[in-house]
Amino acid sequence: MSMSAQLSPVLVLILAGFVPSDLWRLLGVVVGHGLDEKSDLVTWVRAVAIAILGGVIANLAFAPPGSLAQLQLPVRLSAIAIGFLAFILAKRSVFIGVLSGELALVAGGFWF
Repeated sequence: MSMSAQLSPVLVLILAGFVPSDLWRLLGVVVGHGLDEKSDLVTWVRAVAIAILGGVIANLAFAPPGSLAQLQLPVRLSAIAIGFLAFILAKRSVFIGVLSGELALVAGGFWF
């Protein structure tokens, strides 16, 4: 297999996944620079983002795709609760919350 054939999937991943996502993030930083964090616009944007995130989490819990659907609902809900509790206890650390929820989900998958 040639080197270009090996790099092709990586290049597609970078161009289709990484670049568009980071382009929007960069645009958000440029546009949002200097905005007052307590302004009505920023408060509204934050509320919409939180609502969308809540919807995605609910969708993953109650109508899961793929192999996640094989886990029972109590396991999925427990993983969400454990992740949220860890997030709160770790002084609002998103990393700790996500890691704890993932570990609880994997452990639940093994035990049940």
